[in-house]
Amino acid sequence: MLNFDLQNHRPLREIVYEELKRQILIGEIAPGTRMMEVELADVMGVSRTPVREAIRKLEKEGLVTIEPRKGAYASNISIKDMVDVLEVRQGLEGMAAAIASGKITEEQKEELLRVIEKYKVAVDSENIEEIIRYDEAFHSMIISISGNKTLMQVFSTVQELALRFRYIYYDDFNRYESMPKEHQRIEEAIFSGDAEKARVAAGDHVARLKDFVMKEGEKVFGGAHPVE
Repeated sequence: MLNFDLQNHRPLREIVYEELKRQILIGEIAPGTRMMEVELADVMGVSRTPVREAIRKLEKEGLVTIEPRKGAYASNISIKDMVDVLEVRQGLEGMAAAIASGKITEEQKEELLRVIEKYKVAVDSENIEEIIRYDEAFHSMIISISGNKTLMQVFSTVQELALRFRYIYYDDFNRYESMPKEHQRIEEAIFSGDAEKARVAAGDHVARLKDFVMKEGEKVFGGAHPVE
């Protein structure tokens, strides 16, 4: 049941929407799961109306699929979905790293190094929640350092889309044990002040993941997360 005491200044429909969205993004509601209004309302301790409104809003965002006479389902994640997002990330993050290389301050360098270290500790301890948290923080910080507001707005949407399959991707340790070294290469390129070097390092990082998804995606993700 939701804790309304801490959030009672906000409309109920927003609280329900954000909670359902969170559950879909992190995989608590798995792709393909039927979204039963009555059951969700009972679990959350609310009426069906805010749940129905939330499901409609999530459909517009592509996180829920509504099939006539069948009901609503958490949208499946296809290989194409992953590749589409990664193609956009590759361009955005390469651009952000290039811009950041000419703007980063000493204070920002120190903070980026702290995030990289926390990410490494999370990988060493195989703490999936912390790995994802600091992976997101690392990439978001580079976007922020760029100072480009349009880039930040676009990336926010792309990052949300990427979160769903981050939880799938990070399900196997072998797929993330090399990530700290890749993050370090991006950091070193940005710190060097060489915009092109930074662009290539950040772009290559995402390109390697995209190549993996294209070559191994159906085998790795196809079973539990059908290809559409």
